[in-house]
Amino acid sequence: MTQSVSVPPVSSSNPPARSERSPGVKLVIAVLIAVALMVPLLMIYGLLWDRQQQAETAQASIGQGWGGQQTIAGPVIVIPYRATETTTVTENGKDVTRTVNTIRNLYLSPQANTADVVIKPEKRKKAIYETVVYESQISGSANFVLPADIARFGVAREALMLDRAEVRLGVSDARGLVDGNSVAVNGTPLALQPGKGLLSTGNSGTFAFVDWSAAAPLKVDYKIGVRGLGDFKLIPRGVDTRWTVKSSWPNPSFGGDFLPAKRSVTASGFTATYAVPNLALGQAQVLTGDLSPPVMTNYGPRDTYVEPVAVSGPSDGSAGEASGGTAKAVAISLIEPVDLYSQVDRAIKYGFLFIGFTFVAFLMFDIIAGARVAPAEYLLTGIALVLFFVLLLAFAEVIGFTFAYMLASAAIIGLLAFYSAAVLKSWKRARFLAAMLVGLYALLYVLLNLEAYSLLIGSVLMFFALAGVMYMTRSIDWSGLGKKDEVAVG
Repeated sequence: MTQSVSVPPVSSSNPPARSERSPGVKLVIAVLIAVALMVPLLMIYGLLWDRQQQAETAQASIGQGWGGQQTIAGPVIVIPYRATETTTVTENGKDVTRTVNTIRNLYLSPQANTADVVIKPEKRKKAIYETVVYESQISGSANFVLPADIARFGVAREALMLDRAEVRLGVSDARGLVDGNSVAVNGTPLALQPGKGLLSTGNSGTFAFVDWSAAAPLKVDYKIGVRGLGDFKLIPRGVDTRWTVKSSWPNPSFGGDFLPAKRSVTASGFTATYAVPNLALGQAQVLTGDLSPPVMTNYGPRDTYVEPVAVSGPSDGSAGEASGGTAKAVAISLIEPVDLYSQVDRAIKYGFLFIGFTFVAFLMFDIIAGARVAPAEYLLTGIALVLFFVLLLAFAEVIGFTFAYMLASAAIIGLLAFYSAAVLKSWKRARFLAAMLVGLYALLYVLLNLEAYSLLIGSVLMFFALAGVMYMTRSIDWSGLGKKDEVAVG
């Protein structure tokens, strides 16, 4: 009798497969990683600010040996006059009135002031940083007339010390004065002296003594050469002020309290004509107090790195005089056509778009095409997209913004194309992702150059992108593991 032995069947089943996440969970993971990548984007903002501060420090160091922002005022004739002051003091419990004789200054603005200004720009570098400096030549003529009704301004004619009059020109940073400056009164050259400028330029500048005892009309011809950095400001004084400013710089920025009456800007330079009447200035021709410096509005992009001019009282015994008001100024900035730091700053603001569109593409390949994308692969891809802005900033400081943009975008697109081919298991999908990134970087460059329409174009792009995602995922069961079950209709 044969006994049969039963052999248990051998199990051929594979190890249990890894559980598949639902599309909703994958979406949440992608969103969380995208939000986490906002942290390094904010850190790049800090890096951008630090590099910008270093650039401004380098530009300011150039100005220390060349001359900072320049403000030019005058010419103005300053006439000392005798005045009496009555003060009341308390002595031994009694009020005592005293009369003190003092010497004050009368400030007479010209009847007409006409000048031609030529600004010669020059680029200077320190390390990798570059800035624009200039040398300006001002040639002008001003006519002065002593008003016959000077007593209306509270000053007696006989109190004027006309033999001690001065012609003053204000220059905010006297370090920038060059050789060849001159002042002539009625054709007679006068010796220029240092210091004693005008209050509107921080009491910095130059002056010349003139004996005006005859009180006849004066014609003052002046030539001033000054070097500077950043803004160039002119303070109008007088009944009628007319300037013609010329330069070979093709990218000026006009600002201040008055804009040019006429301007012409071409690739070879610009010409601007100013006409400022006394009624527009709102200032009397005769003042018993000097004008204080103009209000420092944002005339140009370089105001932040120029140290303010310290205003000290004059040393001629006229301290304590009342202010004649606040001066007004016109400003011309020789700006760079493209400020790379502002361009990089605006590019970083669109960083979330790159992360968002790339993650959406990965998510679509994952939940629709079945290509599994791990959270670490989302993170590495996002870090590469953030690295683009670091490369852009680093290269832009050396080779300029446009070439830096091309180089940085090509590097990141190439890197992500090779990486996505391995992640998505398909070169066809990798080429699609690379083409999408090319389109995004090209669109961003257009947005950076079309500042007025960047919001409109960006919002329309996001609308169509959202519409496309909604269309492709219309059949996805976000809480399940695949497409919604189709219900047959009989």
